[in-house]
Formats: sequence, structure tokens, C-alpha cells
Amino acid sequence: MLAGISLGSNLGDRLGTIRQASLMIKGMGVQIVASSDIFETAPWGVKEQPWFLNACLLVDTPDEPREMLSKLQSIENRLGRVSRYRWGPREIDLDLLFMDRLAVNEEGLVLPHPEMHNRSFVLVPLNQVAPDWVHPLLHRKVRELLEQLPVGEILRITDL
Repeated sequence: MLAGISLGSNLGDRLGTIRQASLMIKGMGVQIVASSDIFETAPWGVKEQPWFLNACLLVDTPDEPREMLSKLQSIENRLGRVSRYRWGPREIDLDLLFMDRLAVNEEGLVLPHPEMHNRSFVLVPLNQVAPDWVHPLLHRKVRELLEQLPVGEILRITDL
């Protein structure tokens, strides 16, 4: 099953943490099909915090959605993520964006990610790895969703 994963960090060694998370994702039994560049992005929601580094991975996984989410949350915990407040700073943030074209709305698991189509910091890197993925509820490709948003201040940093 193809899955999209968003990676973000704005505390500590942001680049090192994103790279470590990527290695840990690879080590959890998935095949990384594609990885985006890493982008520096302004904070979303709460503006008074450090800028983020964001990236996306496209992976092929045998896992079911809940199992995949659990593995990502375990990686966040191992990398020292601390829950502070909504949209606040974080050491690492791993979001399961989609799994194939599944639409899931259960407690603790919503696929595709309910806000992904509104966030350029997700769509810009996702467009590098899965431009033709079609959102199962909006029936639009990632590249089309991105064209609807103002890109804002996104700076390319480096490859994963």
C-alpha cells in the first residue's frame, strides 16, 4: 500500500532529526519509494515560534493504517517529541497523510489528513513525491491542490 508521510521539526537539530526519522521509518519494514527535498517554512497556526523544516516521504508498506500510525507515533516518542500545545513547537512531527486512496474517519485516525489540502508546507514537498496522487474526497491531484494555494515563504534546503 502506498502511503504519504509528512515530516516536520522546529526544535533542536531540525535537519538531523528529520534525517533520523527518515532512517527509522525505513527501518520499520517499509520501502521508501521517494523522498522530497527539505523545505524551511514559516510556522502555521501559532506564529511566534521557530521556523520549521518540512519534507515528505512516499513509502510502500504492508501495514494497515492504524498499525502505520502507531509506528510513526512510536518514532516520534523515541526522538523525544513532547506534547506542548496545538500547533506549537515540536522536536519532530510525523503525519500520515494518506494510504492509497482510503478514506477513514475513526477516533484517532483520519485519512487523508484532514488539513493537508490547506497547507503549502505539506503540499510543496508532497508534490515532489506524489504529484498525481488523487485525494479520495476532493477528487483532485496533489499538483491541482497546490495550484490553489499561495506558496508563501518556502525555502528549499536540501535532499533527505
